[in-house]
Parts: sequence; C-alpha cells; structure tokens
Amino acid sequence: MAGKLSQGEDDLISDINVTPLVDVVLVLLIIFMVTASYIVKESIEVDLPRAAAAGEATGSILALVLTADGTIYLDGARADEAQVRQRVRDAVARDRETRAIISADRKALHGAVVHVIDMVKQAGVSRFAIHVEKEQ
Repeated sequence: MAGKLSQGEDDLISDINVTPLVDVVLVLLIIFMVTASYIVKESIEVDLPRAAAAGEATGSILALVLTADGTIYLDGARADEAQVRQRVRDAVARDRETRAIISADRKALHGAVVHVIDMVKQAGVSRFAIHVEKEQ
C-alpha cells in the first residue's frame, strides 16, 4: 500500500512511499556496474616519478611509455624503434604541431629515456614533455 490511511476519510497520507525510489536507485546501480567495465581504459603500469610543477598538455599528442625493462609503447601498443620512428613521422606529417609525452618508469635507465627523446626529436617532434605525477 502507498501509505497508512487514517480512520477518517479527510486525513492525509503521512508516510512516504520509498519503493519507487529504491527501484530507481537499483536500476541506476545496475546500469553503472554494467557500463563501468567499458569505461575503464587499459593502461601500462609504470611507476612515474613525482614533481612539484607537473602540468597538463592539450592538442595532438603522442603517448610514449618506457617501462623499467626498456619496452617501448606508443599510444598503448608495444612498438620497436623502427615502428616508433615511422609512426611519429606519420603523425608529424599530418600535424606539424604534434607533441609527445614520454612516460618512463622511475627505474628505467637514464640512457634509455634519452634515447627515446632522441628518437622522437629525430622523427620531427619539436615539442615534448616528460610525464610525471604531481607531488601531494
């Protein structure tokens, strides 16, 4: 029943019916649970170094990731040096303002990071950034 009815016919219903509210909340919860798996983006696990002056970039961006073992990923896909150079050249040919964000694990060798920077610069990217996490 929607609420308590008093003895008299003129009395108002004083209780709130929460059943429709619960139904709506449960439906929203189910929708959220089903779509949450599609929203989550796969990522490559790297332990980024921290910096106090970390910022954000916008525009045409290439995402390069260097793992601790020296593996290179370009836009989420594993790539060797030749593939990185070619894909960066293609991106620069499409957009001269292409930027690169290089994310390197803090345990990656300094020489490997410099090598990735050098590859990107040789392929035509003049603006790049080192991705770090902002210290809290």
